[in-house]
Amino acid sequence: MDILALFDLSVLDSTVRLATPLLLACLAGLFSERAGIFDIGLEGKMLFAAFFSAAIAALVTINAENAEQVAQAVADAVANNDQATAQSAAEGCSGTCRFFAGVSGWLPAVWIGVLAGVSASLFLSLVHGLASITFRGNQLISGVAINFLAAGMTVLIAQDWFQQGGRTPSLIGGGRFEPITLPFAETLSGVPFVGPIYAELISGHSILVYVALLAVPGTWWLLFRTRFGLRLRAVGENPAAVDTAGVSVVGLRFVAVGICGILCGIAGAYLATGLQAGFVKDMTAGRGFIALAALIFAKWRPWHALWATLLFGYLQAIALRPDIIEGALGFKVQVQLLDALPYILTVVILAGFVGKAIPPRAGGEPYVKER
Repeated sequence: MDILALFDLSVLDSTVRLATPLLLACLAGLFSERAGIFDIGLEGKMLFAAFFSAAIAALVTINAENAEQVAQAVADAVANNDQATAQSAAEGCSGTCRFFAGVSGWLPAVWIGVLAGVSASLFLSLVHGLASITFRGNQLISGVAINFLAAGMTVLIAQDWFQQGGRTPSLIGGGRFEPITLPFAETLSGVPFVGPIYAELISGHSILVYVALLAVPGTWWLLFRTRFGLRLRAVGENPAAVDTAGVSVVGLRFVAVGICGILCGIAGAYLATGLQAGFVKDMTAGRGFIALAALIFAKWRPWHALWATLLFGYLQAIALRPDIIEGALGFKVQVQLLDALPYILTVVILAGFVGKAIPPRAGGEPYVKER
């Protein structure tokens, strides 16, 4: 038996990739719940963002290619003094084609997709905010409604736009994120111990992975070292005291829900354009709920959220390598059991076997201003 094989660099590399959407969603939930707004709609926001990021990136890529072909055909016809053919070729590029082709000229298709995904997630965040903050509705029911809405609408729109059974075309070229090789990665790869870790584990990820990792200290600094963070945490603990100090409770909660939407949008975009190359039905596969479990496990603290999501990411990564499990333990483990491990851990955490986790005191309660 080789227990160390369980911590092979390839497994740890997959852990970082698979933990990235969990980490972003976990931080999203942290902002929202620290402000007193429970959000179990993380799953739906990620799914909505994943679809629109992949769909818009695919449309931009396809139409940009069509525009290039039309432009080449027109140029060839003009060179041959064939005006009729040139006009016919020019008419082959519709207004939509020209629009997407023009947009791709100032921003890569994948980044346009990310912006679309973030916008879609922000839209659902606004819906959740209106239901939970403005109209003081039940926050859990609002989150469930968002999850159902996203699950149905993504497949419906995908089938209407692409006719591929509720999925988008595969993203190629500029439609998806490529791995980034960090400076000196190849040079240091031969250095014992440190070199392989830097070259294979730290280097070689897409830019959104590094954005997610940098978001952890950024979140910690924003929440615990700024006046805004103090007010945001106070809103989740004692909104009446914040209101008495002349600070808008409604405004702060909407800002927190907006930040949650942005982070969920990036998480969904990463799923469709970084981790995979397109959208498929229910591709989030419960990651939003796993992120919520990780948030409880982390007791609503950013650095603890990083380690919690890495744990879940490791369980997902190890499920992809049953051969390593068999070599390390000396016996075969069913793949279905390995796939279920993250969900089993989620149930265990939510059942309270990791110690008592105390959420923000005003969490889940709509604030009614005293008159």
